[in-house]
Amino acid sequence: MAQGNPKKNIIAYVVSLPPGAAESIRAYSKREKQKLRIMLIIDSRTKGKDKIKKNKDFDILIEVDFSKPHKIASALLPYQDELRAITCRTESHMAKFAAVLPHVPYLRTPSTESIEWASDKLKMRKRFALYDKSITPKYTAVKENSKKERKRIIEKIGFPMVVKPANLAQSLLVSICYHEEELDKALRSSFRKIKKIYGENGRTELPTLMAEEYMEGTMYSVDAYVNSRGTVYFCPLVRTKTGKEIGHDDFYGYLQMTPTVLKKNTVEKAREVAEKGVHALGLRNTTAHIELMKLEDDWKIVEIGARVGGFRPKLHQLSCDIDHSLNDVLIRLPKKPVIPKKCKGYAAAMKWYPKKEGVLTKLQGIKKIQELKSFVEISEIKKLGDRCRFAKNGGKAVFKMVLYNKDRAKLLADIRRIEQLVDIKIK
Repeated sequence: MAQGNPKKNIIAYVVSLPPGAAESIRAYSKREKQKLRIMLIIDSRTKGKDKIKKNKDFDILIEVDFSKPHKIASALLPYQDELRAITCRTESHMAKFAAVLPHVPYLRTPSTESIEWASDKLKMRKRFALYDKSITPKYTAVKENSKKERKRIIEKIGFPMVVKPANLAQSLLVSICYHEEELDKALRSSFRKIKKIYGENGRTELPTLMAEEYMEGTMYSVDAYVNSRGTVYFCPLVRTKTGKEIGHDDFYGYLQMTPTVLKKNTVEKAREVAEKGVHALGLRNTTAHIELMKLEDDWKIVEIGARVGGFRPKLHQLSCDIDHSLNDVLIRLPKKPVIPKKCKGYAAAMKWYPKKEGVLTKLQGIKKIQELKSFVEISEIKKLGDRCRFAKNGGKAVFKMVLYNKDRAKLLADIRRIEQLVDIKIK
């Protein structure tokens, strides 16, 4: 690819164009004095296409049936000499991203195999174990919910264990089991719901369940950029507090906060394990989202996605002036991502689920929260009268919120105030 060729000026996004991505591309285009165009490739079978077409953030819209390779090839052929980079930012659309990659052979992209390994947690665990068994917990596929199968799983994994789908994100259908009765209940529930929830989340893979060793530790995550030669550039670590840590029977990410206060050598150990995971999956020319568990002085990988992590563009922009959306494109151009050495403050994201399932009858405290000095933005997902379910049962949060403060202590104080202000009632 000729870097200086003005004709190669299309940055393509598969299925969705995330908020803020277009603004980052336009600003970069202006700074570099080169006209870049944004292409959005969507599935022709997608509902709500008219709403997508009204979006003014892209220059070129392509509608194609992702299940037919020759249709993808035909749609992209007229633009082969103009495409500069291609990316996908959503976990549930990775299968469609992989379907496009064979038809853009001269762009710097991840391999279709590495996308598959990073999208299927069973295949991912096999790759980790092959590369370095020390970075991954014990695991096994779950074929059915029978006494014989449960016995096999218990003998191989032991209690406590985590049961989860191989292809879903956001802690959907994730359960922790401490004894066989809980395992039986989790498997019955998951097998009953899994097909429907795969459909609701746009997953085209075959619904699959797995069980793995439960890791008792502190959860962190980190986003990184991987170039064509496997060099990994890390963003600051993010501390993740799960719903389980605050007493909920659920594994959703309740609170994410960055940067952390970990010692430099501890961060280096985390990065070493994360880099091993990236190389085990053969990822290149991509952003990677790595979830880690800190077990005393040891680190293990929970999972890796070949994509930007949730909330990350906002959190890294607020805390450290990192343009995550732009870096996701730069690593594919290929150019070195821009990561400032110092951060200016602390940012946090919260996802709020109720303590029990049912109908939302009361939601108070939102207006007072918006008056806090650390408040940045809120997205209300549920309204009064809506049914609320736990993430492990396929439910979505009541609301999501982003916070920022230069002072870490003041941010923590406002998080505490939020926990005291929110008043939710479920019938």
